[in-house]
Amino acid sequence: GRGGGLEPIPADSGEGRGHPRQVTSLSQGYIQRQTSEVRNLKLPKSLRSSELQGPGSPQCFSVRADTGSLLIASLYSITEYDPRTGQVVSEASLTADSFLPEDGSGMVSACLATASGDVVLFNLNTCQLECVGSVDSGLTSMSWSPDEELVILTTGQETIIMMTKDFEPITEVGIHQDDFGEGKFITVGWGKKETQFHGSEGKQAAQKKIQPAVAWDDRRPRVTWRGDGQLFAVSAICPQTGAMKIRVWNREGVLQATSEPINGLEQFVVQIKILMCVDSTVLAVWLEDMAAGEDGQVNSHIQLWTVGNYHWYLKQSLDFGRDPQKAPVCVCWDPERPLQLHAVSRSWTSITYDWGWMTERSPGLDATDNANVAVIDGEKILVTSFRQCVVPPPMSSFELQLTSPVNQVTFLCRPQGTNQVAAFTANGQISIYSQGRLTKLAECFVLPSKMSGIYLIILAALLDDPLALRQLLWLEDELFVGVSSGLLYSPFLAVLCFRAAVEVDGVVVSVVHCSQTGTVALQLEDGQIRKLVWDHPEPSVEDWRDSSGCRINFPVPCVQTALCSISGEECLLGLTDRSHLYAGDTELASNVCSFAVCNDFLLITTHSHTCRCLHLGTQNDETLRRVERGSRIVTVVPQDTRVILQMPRGNLETVHHRALVLAQLRTWLDSLRFRDAFECMRKLRINLNLIYDHSPKVFLEKIQTFITQLNSINHINLVLTELKEEDTTSSMYPHPESSSIQQQPSSGQKKVDVVCDALRNAMESMDPNKFSLSILTAHVKKTVPELEIALQKVHELRAPGAVSAEEALKYLLFLVNVNDLYEHSLGTYDFDLVLMVAEKSQKDPKEYLPFLNMLKSLEPNYQRYTIDKHLKRYKKALLHLSKCGQSEHFGEALQLVKEQKLYSEALKLYATDSVHYKALSCAYAEHLVEQQQAEQAGLLLWRCGEPVCALQAFAGSSSWRNAICVAQQIPLPPDQLALLARDLAEKLTEQRRYADAALLLD
Repeated sequence: GRGGGLEPIPADSGEGRGHPRQVTSLSQGYIQRQTSEVRNLKLPKSLRSSELQGPGSPQCFSVRADTGSLLIASLYSITEYDPRTGQVVSEASLTADSFLPEDGSGMVSACLATASGDVVLFNLNTCQLECVGSVDSGLTSMSWSPDEELVILTTGQETIIMMTKDFEPITEVGIHQDDFGEGKFITVGWGKKETQFHGSEGKQAAQKKIQPAVAWDDRRPRVTWRGDGQLFAVSAICPQTGAMKIRVWNREGVLQATSEPINGLEQFVVQIKILMCVDSTVLAVWLEDMAAGEDGQVNSHIQLWTVGNYHWYLKQSLDFGRDPQKAPVCVCWDPERPLQLHAVSRSWTSITYDWGWMTERSPGLDATDNANVAVIDGEKILVTSFRQCVVPPPMSSFELQLTSPVNQVTFLCRPQGTNQVAAFTANGQISIYSQGRLTKLAECFVLPSKMSGIYLIILAALLDDPLALRQLLWLEDELFVGVSSGLLYSPFLAVLCFRAAVEVDGVVVSVVHCSQTGTVALQLEDGQIRKLVWDHPEPSVEDWRDSSGCRINFPVPCVQTALCSISGEECLLGLTDRSHLYAGDTELASNVCSFAVCNDFLLITTHSHTCRCLHLGTQNDETLRRVERGSRIVTVVPQDTRVILQMPRGNLETVHHRALVLAQLRTWLDSLRFRDAFECMRKLRINLNLIYDHSPKVFLEKIQTFITQLNSINHINLVLTELKEEDTTSSMYPHPESSSIQQQPSSGQKKVDVVCDALRNAMESMDPNKFSLSILTAHVKKTVPELEIALQKVHELRAPGAVSAEEALKYLLFLVNVNDLYEHSLGTYDFDLVLMVAEKSQKDPKEYLPFLNMLKSLEPNYQRYTIDKHLKRYKKALLHLSKCGQSEHFGEALQLVKEQKLYSEALKLYATDSVHYKALSCAYAEHLVEQQQAEQAGLLLWRCGEPVCALQAFAGSSSWRNAICVAQQIPLPPDQLALLARDLAEKLTEQRRYADAALLLD
């Protein structure tokens, strides 16, 4: 009845649940949710009550937003019933005299739409029947907006008419139109007229008036409004295929979205209606079979559909059987909780389904797990193996076709068998599939799974309630565990294969298993945690306790749970619907969007655009990565570096989180899998120095293994060219606190030289011809490049199987500047090699040929002297010049010594009794005097037989003992000697060396 009925208590009145109403804006609405979906609908909790009884049969019901109780109306009464407590809150009899007040307040009028096209208002106070309008083609459905400001009518011509609450037309659009954003104003097709009846005459006339004038079609369009009234959806039968389509309009009558035909509904009659949940993510379709059974009864169904990329997924199918007493007579979504569905049967049995979202991923932790994710799509399961490829839904790696709609999917928890999948279908069967192995010819594809068995579950609860078995978990090959509810408020956990049934004091909302420890943890609806001891002859349930024996429970219920080990202690992680992440009763983080546990890491995505990776051993936040806001973790590939994320718009992205990459690299390096580590580092741009820095001792010991695994000249060269003295394990990639740190060897040599020499020696011992280019690289990349040695090895390349000298030279030119290489080639004194390098350079032959011809004409030693002087290798130049003939070129040598101050080197090249040695000594002494080292100059002159010059040097430096000795050796006359002594004494006195002056005068 429009304008009448029971008024619920406002949500902000402080009574009942008091949760704020979740109003979804247009920007967050149905159209923006057209994204690829990799999640399934799970059923954490369902409440079934058959104790409620009332007069007559239920006709309709509504949910009180403030208390969550159900208002169930029959022909004789309205009953307020709380399904959580099983208590009748209040009951009002419709036959009581006081139900309708004398003034008629509370019940204004009822609005009726007839198949003949009339819209009629019946005033319940005056019994006046008013026809407010008519459509010639007839009407097929009518729906009022939640705020009762608009009304939607669908006509026999398959159009939609939108009107105000005063029945003023707004727009009319065709149901099957394909143009988005178009609508037209009403000009024809709607007329108003008024007819009045009174008393019994009015009742008879009203009954006559509403008789259908056109054939009744059970597959007529149905209309449902979104909770906030901003959008409405219409189900329509496609004229070409007979399949149903869902089309969405806004309040202005503009088409916002249309689906592809929803296949699989041809055998059903859209008997009752379609219902959109409050946040528009799930569409419930209430159906009955097209044909009746032998007993004349038809099956009743409720199907839950979601949409992604304009593909409709059938996520759940509830089959209520043929018993009319068990069939629902009214169904509705909860106005507060988006995924809570209520249903009441003709036998007064009420069922409340609390749905939630779940990503079904394979639980393996080793490399045999293919990181499978299963998506339910009616009678098909879309399976994607993310280890091989990333395929966004609605596509998949392969499909599993079943014969009945799938309601639950679970993967085997046994290690080495986690690629096997089991499907629990609506007909009560469990179908098991095992996945085939990959072949080398199909590395990027996954072979379809093969069915390996079907099990029929016979459980008394399944006969009374669809989805009585939920939270299905596949523990071992022939052992399942699931949650079922017996009689009201007596939930129990049933281990299938008919092994045992364990009673749990509370409603179990989640069941998780740990592959490493075999632990099965249960969460109750109030957040309590229990442990299922399932591997004993008599399974039992016990409290969850920490290492100190204290009971551990979640502060609030969690919608996603997982088992992990933190600092050696097993604990249960839980994520609430308010984005709080708990480890038992300890809050780890807030603002969390999703999480996943992979080996030793906990990965979380947050609402603040980040993806964090926490090490469970050290509880340190190793790395932070910026991601798109609202990104959710789909799965993490075990023993790999890949994290699969789903963006808010639905696309899938693969990211390699730095923490996972480094952990996997350390694992590979510890197990000497150098090639796997190298390929990963090269692909993800990890500094290749980590190969050595991770464990220098092991690398040097296993260096031949490293070369054998890489088995590529280019790869070895890449490692050599990236070598740096920096220790990457202490700067770029520090070790976790829990791992041991490998110390660098303290041989005194530089790291680059150690690695280059070790690799070069190993390659020369293994196959010098094969690794010739890498050997050259090892020479060139040393801290002091050994270019001459490299060039000499290039010149000596003549062995079969080795690269040619020309190819080797071309390679060197990539590593070294061509001009530098030309200069160093000159230093080999090999003119053939010089010409080879010069031809590869950009030099003009007119520049270098005359110079080379001039060099060739010189005497060999003088030739090398000229080359070394040109290269500014003055010590070598002096050596070669000293061999040219000591008389002919001594002047040139002396000039070179003076210019480059090579006195010490020059004195070693000449005999001490030679004239050239004496000349060099005198030149050296002059240099020492200029450097204020007169005493050293005097000793040098004295030794080469120049006592007079030596005396001058000693006297100038106040070296009085050496001066007196040299004066006596000359010898000086006594008077000159006395004069020398007095001069020296004066200098000593000026220098305040009084003792030396007195000794000298004595």
